[in-house]
Amino acid sequence: MLEIRLPDGLRPASVREWKQLGSITGEAFAEDPVNLWIFGNTQTMPPVFGELARSVYLLRGLCHIHGDTGAAMWAHSDQSRELNTLQTMRLVWSLMTKGERGAAKRGLGAGEAMAREHPNAPHMYLFTIGTRKASRGQGLGKKLIRPVLDAADRASLPCYLENSNPANTGFYVSQGFERMKLFEPGPGGPPLEAMWREPRQWVSGS
Repeated sequence: MLEIRLPDGLRPASVREWKQLGSITGEAFAEDPVNLWIFGNTQTMPPVFGELARSVYLLRGLCHIHGDTGAAMWAHSDQSRELNTLQTMRLVWSLMTKGERGAAKRGLGAGEAMAREHPNAPHMYLFTIGTRKASRGQGLGKKLIRPVLDAADRASLPCYLENSNPANTGFYVSQGFERMKLFEPGPGGPPLEAMWREPRQWVSGS
């Protein structure tokens, strides 16, 4: 069990806040190359991310929220991220009714590609992290990511993510992540950057 110490202003999201998690994450990914390729527009992102928050990360993972400005979704690699039939139907419905033509096929295919490339070693998985556009450049990304990174360090546990936007590579590198490989989420899609972070020796007060 991770010992997560949240700073002032950051708190665990409740199960009732799945739509808010989707809204924040959707806005954060509005200019993301991979997600724009999958969905074809930005209006599909909030309901899809909200559904994944409700079905997976609020139930079997860790979701942290900062007011209405930022959010992060994590899960331990031992926790299943599979959707049941009803959850899959809700997700596909959002993709088919709000996404551009082929969004459902691209979305499900990207999920399969990510699952194939996912490391087998135990780790903490960062599914999403993001802020509202108006809240960027204020250090909120670091505030959102550090509690779990620090907890993972204390537990000697690595962390993993798929970076879907090259503009964010520098931020992840500054937090100790290194590129493992690039892989396609689907035919013709922009690359996803698989990144891994080995645990660091944790010093009290750091």
